[in-house]
Amino acid sequence: MFKPKTIKLATQGVSRDFQASLFPAIVRSLGYEPVWSNVSTSDLMIVGPFLIEKKSFNWVPKPLRPFVFNAKNGIENNQSKRNKPPKIFITGENVRHDFQNCDFAISFDLGISSPHHFRMPYWMEVVDWSQEGVVGNINPRYGRLLNLERLMQPLGNEFLSRPQKAAIFASHLREPRRTLLNALKKQVEVIEYGRSFNQNVKNHLESGIIKYEELRKIAFNLCPENGMYPGYYTEKIPEAFMAGCLPISWADENVRVDFNPKAFINLAPMYLNNFAELEELLQSKKLLKEYTEQPLLSAKLSIEPLRNFVKNIIHQVLS
Repeated sequence: MFKPKTIKLATQGVSRDFQASLFPAIVRSLGYEPVWSNVSTSDLMIVGPFLIEKKSFNWVPKPLRPFVFNAKNGIENNQSKRNKPPKIFITGENVRHDFQNCDFAISFDLGISSPHHFRMPYWMEVVDWSQEGVVGNINPRYGRLLNLERLMQPLGNEFLSRPQKAAIFASHLREPRRTLLNALKKQVEVIEYGRSFNQNVKNHLESGIIKYEELRKIAFNLCPENGMYPGYYTEKIPEAFMAGCLPISWADENVRVDFNPKAFINLAPMYLNNFAELEELLQSKKLLKEYTEQPLLSAKLSIEPLRNFVKNIIHQVLS
């Protein structure tokens, strides 16, 4: 019976459900079994966006800090490299690929020409890659993984016959969310889900709501990103689309790198005109019907390039 090789992985600053995420699933698909370890005994350290490094020299007078810092670095540099496993930074948050000092990175960032970086927007984290042999990643809040075949098909006209209401799922209403929500409320009824509207909701995973099922009941989903940055596009737009909703988002023009911009409403260009175009758009069956013929993805993606990136890292750290 085939017994997979093991690779010892340590984590710092990652989400609590990281062990059920795409990266460990890819590692398993390559024939390795992750063994979750501490930093000192690991083969590879995975650093997430939630790691906060303590400022250990605050007690030292500022003029002396460079000397203490250099002395500390000198001691650390004399330690065996075996006590310093290579590090890979993996983020699903809107932070840059070099947010942490690591040897490798998987992030949203566009235009990074480095063999040590791979661009993987978070929405790819929750795609069903089982046809390519990668299984084990989950998307419990939504209720299912994203289906690439569905995202390559036109949205269809089902949303036109649904109640012409919108839904928003939000744990906060930091701008521009509040402004976008208020603008949409002037046009259609908005059903509000999440901790921003119900303090009894602990978090996304314990809300008691399956997002896919709720989105199937209405026509629109207000799903702005948490922030605007080239390349930062999450699961929000494809989750709405897959449920047959017309996504109403907030993204920069580079979103076309991932998604067909004709397949969803982008509020960003409407901002300067105080969203005046939104009323005409949402009240016009003719204009809305134009979205029914648009797929979200223009071509089928493959997980193989990311698998190769991870495979090369594993070969390096275990050699």
